[in-house]
Amino acid sequence: MPRLICVYCSSSDRLDDKYYGEAARFGRQLVAHGWGLVYGGGNRGVMGVLGRAVKEADGYVVGIIPEFMKSRELAFAGADELITVGTMRERKQLMEERADGFVTLPGGIGTLEEFVEVMTHRYLNLVHKPMILVNQDGFYDDLLRFFERMTREGFKSPNLHDLFTVAGTCDEVWRHLQNPKPFTADALWREREASR
Repeated sequence: MPRLICVYCSSSDRLDDKYYGEAARFGRQLVAHGWGLVYGGGNRGVMGVLGRAVKEADGYVVGIIPEFMKSRELAFAGADELITVGTMRERKQLMEERADGFVTLPGGIGTLEEFVEVMTHRYLNLVHKPMILVNQDGFYDDLLRFFERMTREGFKSPNLHDLFTVAGTCDEVWRHLQNPKPFTADALWREREASR
């Protein structure tokens, strides 16, 4: 089985075509670079486009979906592994465990929640896998500015910017996966303890 990239993305069917096009291209690239996909198991929106693109390129797809979503016929039946869980929390935990790296495409509040949760786990030294935020057409510019304000006003330590890498396009993802940005919170914790 190939290494798996966990991809967080939108399930909306109401987006500009450019987001679906980039997701399909990323799915093909993922297979070409020898990776498999682990994701939320949906067949709608960007999620569905991504899952189908990976399968059409003969890639490996692991979908993880809560029962209440599966029962609404929202699951991607073409997945090599379609794992049903009870809750959204179980879904996120299993996706995190199965992944060898994380890529976040443009998305809504669910996508943002998943990204921030893994970022927090990396900060706490619970996750040591690379994280890449794909800032397609500046989609996450406002979020990145918000992080800068959090740092500026003391809510966020400066080195927390090292928790993830920003890629402007999916083409840049592979370089960052091959040479992930190292991060350990140990030095930060030692500094914090020394200042008490």
